[in-house]
Amino acid sequence: MEVSAKLRNVRISPRKARLVIDLVRGKQVQYALDQLQVNQKRAAPLLAKLLKSAVSNAERSDKIDVDTLYIKSIYVNPGSMLKRFIPRAQGRATPVRKRMSHINVILAEK
Repeated sequence: MEVSAKLRNVRISPRKARLVIDLVRGKQVQYALDQLQVNQKRAAPLLAKLLKSAVSNAERSDKIDVDTLYIKSIYVNPGSMLKRFIPRAQGRATPVRKRMSHINVILAEK
């Protein structure tokens, strides 16, 4: 049995979020939460909150043992982009792309 949770339109670039996601992929949920608690990256608290949400979704189902859950799949996709401009020399402007992410997690029982 599997449960999932999604975090959409997070204001962090997918490239930066993948650095933290790769640390916890395939791990037990409790171990992953411990890893995220000591991690200094900005994506760590976001992922911890997402994992807790997925565990909460699993608790609602009576068929799943929460203690045996592991991260079967976790991935990040690019979301929409905020397009801004910054002034430069001689009257020019340079585009700035503020990226967003969609993070998905799937938990399964061992």
